[in-house]
Amino acid sequence: MNWDDAAEKILITMLGQLGFVVGVSKEVKPDSVCLHIETTESKCIIGRNGDRLEDIQYLVNRVLQKHYPEAPRVKVDCDRYREEHESKLVEKARELAQRVKESGKSVRTRPLNAYYRRIVHNALAEEGVKTQSPKTIARYKRIEIQPN
Repeated sequence: MNWDDAAEKILITMLGQLGFVVGVSKEVKPDSVCLHIETTESKCIIGRNGDRLEDIQYLVNRVLQKHYPEAPRVKVDCDRYREEHESKLVEKARELAQRVKESGKSVRTRPLNAYYRRIVHNALAEEGVKTQSPKTIARYKRIEIQPN
């Protein structure tokens, strides 16, 4: 069994043990794999602001890394929630970057976890601004967007 099939099996087994009846489709890209959960109980799986979905993704990756250390991180999505959320996050970050360029003053994002901070840093890399996260051990941090 290869690692992406294993990730799918881990997710189905985990959610099955929690009492969910789900289908999972796999989207394989050259640099990543996204597992899309298909269920009628998506609200329960997504949780408030996607927190449960993040926890599920974290657990799937932890189990997968234990058995397949070379496997890349797997993204878990449900009803395209994460895809839409990431799109809105990038849009908001670009709006903030535009505001920084116009005003010349730094702004900060709302607190973000490491995954979402990486998305913002990458999205703004070519926007003519600098981005910086504080060097703390906190799980959620704000990104400071500064003029170049």
